[in-house]
Amino acid sequence: MIDRIFSLLVIACGLALADFATAAPRPQTGDAVQQEDSWPTWRGSDRDGHSPSTGINTDWETNPPKLLWQAGGLGEGYGSVSIAQGMIFSTGNKQNQQVLTASALSDGKVLWQTPITDSLPGHDYAGARCTPTFSDGKVYAVPSSGGIVCLDATSGKKLWEHNFSKWGGRMMSVWGFSESPLVDEGFVLFTPGGPNAAIVKLDKDTGKEIWRSSIPAGGDGTNKVGKRLQKGAAYSSIVVGQISGVKQYVQLVAEGVVGIRANDGKLMWGYEDVSNDVAAIPTPLIGEDFVFASSGYGTGSCLLKISKNQNETKASVAYFLEANQFENHHGGMVAQDGYVYAGHGHGKGFPICIRISDGQVMWKERGPGTGSAAVVWVDNHLIFRYQNGTVALIQANPNSYRLKGQFRPVLQERESWAHPVVVNRRLYLREQDGIMCYDLAPASQE
Repeated sequence: MIDRIFSLLVIACGLALADFATAAPRPQTGDAVQQEDSWPTWRGSDRDGHSPSTGINTDWETNPPKLLWQAGGLGEGYGSVSIAQGMIFSTGNKQNQQVLTASALSDGKVLWQTPITDSLPGHDYAGARCTPTFSDGKVYAVPSSGGIVCLDATSGKKLWEHNFSKWGGRMMSVWGFSESPLVDEGFVLFTPGGPNAAIVKLDKDTGKEIWRSSIPAGGDGTNKVGKRLQKGAAYSSIVVGQISGVKQYVQLVAEGVVGIRANDGKLMWGYEDVSNDVAAIPTPLIGEDFVFASSGYGTGSCLLKISKNQNETKASVAYFLEANQFENHHGGMVAQDGYVYAGHGHGKGFPICIRISDGQVMWKERGPGTGSAAVVWVDNHLIFRYQNGTVALIQANPNSYRLKGQFRPVLQERESWAHPVVVNRRLYLREQDGIMCYDLAPASQE
């Protein structure tokens, strides 16, 4: 297939890719800059899996992280946590409802808990999936049954809500809505996956609709997307940036990655081959002129060059990596200094480093854990959290793979899929109904 052949444009654009991790302007979540004591949304303020913490303990062989506290009461779920204003926010199934919980950052004690569904959502792998988003004293979440809710972050009082049925919401498969809503300046965005409302933008304070974006079928192989993209929402979350001079929202929907113009919701470009018929999950990575996306189930990964010519924006394929070269099932990817680090393989989580400019695999290893691995970048290192519970520290070095140690958390149930969070040199691990906090400070600074 022509669009899977390596292109000469990679050579011309190599320099632009060198700072891929920081090139695109980032979303505004209410906090102008992510602080050491905050992680206000999915994958951190920039939604790129980067923690601002520095000076962490990097010798886990002789000094593994120590448990500071352990707490419960969150309800069952696979979603990660967000942190702001001394609180930890999470979603979970509890009794006969799905709830949004605020816990104390100091010890995990539940401060308030508000139902966000009237009953337990019915889907395979029961449990909540959403990581709540905090902004300007409010917290937003998508229940796995399909909807958007806004609560007061201090009291837990429900301020407004909508059900995705009003937009014809639908998922591509059977595991429930898994998105974490994006707050961008004065707006909140999410992906119902409806035929005429793939992505919706609301006023974040009132819940009033600003626009709804449809994804028209095309299939001409250029700037349109094919008919397969009419199948609904996937399991990814929206990112925003100034790409090729145009502010746009990038999302991995049912069977492709798309760019939506921020001011009016118009589809700007789309590319199908990076997705699959079962579950498209990883959040895309964005740069100044590029988008890097991946999915599992035997699919692979792509680097897209986004360009604007007069009034038309196009996505050209710089390269495509087949599944045996690199595929991220779930667990996410992080980019730094022109390289992508992630877990490779469907349900495997093998540590891998890829050079973004040309897709060259720098190294690939088996790793210490089993199952898919969720990844966070902190202080020039990567924390891998494996499905079997193993947590490992790997140096973020494109020249060689170096494992710096590992440990097994005190609590491990079912699949440990919740992404790790690092704030102020503390590691937070959500595990179904429970949460653990581990100290990442060097021994001399405990």
